[in-house]
Amino acid sequence: MRRSRLIRQRRREAPPWARRALGPGAPELGCDECFELVDRYVELEAAGADAEAETPGMRAHLEGCPACREEHDLLLEFVRASDA
Repeated sequence: MRRSRLIRQRRREAPPWARRALGPGAPELGCDECFELVDRYVELEAAGADAEAETPGMRAHLEGCPACREEHDLLLEFVRASDA
Protein backbone atom coordinates (compact mmCIF):
# COMPACT_ATOMS: atom_id res chain seq x y z
CA MET A 1 0.00 0.00 0.00
CA ARG A 2 1.34 3.42 -0.86
CA ARG A 3 2.45 5.51 2.09
CA SER A 4 -0.01 8.38 1.49
CA ARG A 5 -2.94 5.95 1.25
CA LEU A 6 -1.83 4.26 4.48
CA ILE A 7 -1.59 7.62 6.26
CA ARG A 8 -5.10 8.60 5.12
CA GLN A 9 -6.46 5.24 6.25
CA ARG A 10 -4.86 5.52 9.70
CA ARG A 11 -6.13 9.09 10.02
CA ARG A 12 -9.73 7.97 9.32
CA GLU A 13 -9.42 5.20 11.91
CA ALA A 14 -7.99 7.49 14.61
CA PRO A 15 -10.21 8.77 17.43
CA PRO A 16 -11.55 12.34 16.99
CA TRP A 17 -9.07 13.87 19.46
CA ALA A 18 -6.16 12.35 17.54
CA ARG A 19 -7.49 13.61 14.18
CA ARG A 20 -7.70 17.13 15.63
CA ALA A 21 -4.14 16.86 16.94
CA LEU A 22 -2.88 15.65 13.56
CA GLY A 23 -4.38 18.63 11.78
CA PRO A 24 -6.35 18.60 8.56
CA GLY A 25 -5.92 15.91 5.98
CA ALA A 26 -6.20 18.53 3.25
CA PRO A 27 -4.49 21.83 2.49
CA GLU A 28 -5.70 24.65 4.66
CA LEU A 29 -5.39 28.39 5.03
CA GLY A 30 -3.67 30.07 7.95
CA CYS A 31 -5.53 32.29 10.44
CA ASP A 32 -4.44 35.50 8.67
CA GLU A 33 -5.72 34.27 5.31
CA CYS A 34 -8.89 32.99 6.94
CA PHE A 35 -9.56 36.37 8.53
CA GLU A 36 -9.13 38.10 5.17
CA LEU A 37 -11.48 35.71 3.34
CA VAL A 38 -14.12 34.77 5.91
CA ASP A 39 -16.52 37.54 4.83
CA ARG A 40 -16.57 36.30 1.24
CA TYR A 41 -16.79 32.67 2.35
CA VAL A 42 -19.83 33.42 4.52
CA GLU A 43 -21.52 35.42 1.75
CA LEU A 44 -21.12 32.47 -0.62
CA GLU A 45 -22.39 29.99 1.99
CA ALA A 46 -25.43 32.14 2.74
CA ALA A 47 -26.17 32.36 -0.99
CA GLY A 48 -26.01 28.57 -1.31
CA ALA A 49 -22.88 28.68 -3.48
CA ASP A 50 -19.89 26.35 -3.20
CA ALA A 51 -17.82 28.50 -0.85
CA GLU A 52 -15.02 25.95 -0.62
CA ALA A 53 -14.49 26.05 -4.40
CA GLU A 54 -13.97 29.82 -4.19
CA THR A 55 -11.71 29.67 -1.13
CA PRO A 56 -9.95 26.30 -1.07
CA GLY A 57 -8.64 25.29 2.32
CA MET A 58 -11.07 27.39 4.32
CA ARG A 59 -13.24 24.47 5.45
CA ALA A 60 -10.20 22.52 6.66
CA HIS A 61 -8.99 25.51 8.62
CA LEU A 62 -12.39 26.16 10.19
CA GLU A 63 -12.61 22.52 11.28
CA GLY A 64 -9.30 22.77 13.12
CA CYS A 65 -9.28 26.33 14.49
CA PRO A 66 -11.84 27.09 17.21
CA ALA A 67 -11.20 30.84 17.14
CA CYS A 68 -11.73 31.19 13.39
CA ARG A 69 -14.69 28.79 13.54
CA GLU A 70 -16.35 30.99 16.16
CA GLU A 71 -15.78 34.09 14.00
CA HIS A 72 -17.25 32.26 10.99
CA ASP A 73 -20.27 30.95 12.89
CA LEU A 74 -21.13 34.34 14.39
CA LEU A 75 -20.78 36.07 11.04
CA LEU A 76 -22.90 33.44 9.29
CA GLU A 77 -25.59 33.76 11.97
CA PHE A 78 -25.57 37.54 11.54
CA VAL A 79 -25.85 37.34 7.75
CA ARG A 80 -28.68 34.83 7.89
CA ALA A 81 -30.56 36.93 10.47
CA SER A 82 -30.11 40.01 8.29
CA ASP A 83 -31.52 38.19 5.27
CA ALA A 84 -34.60 37.00 7.16
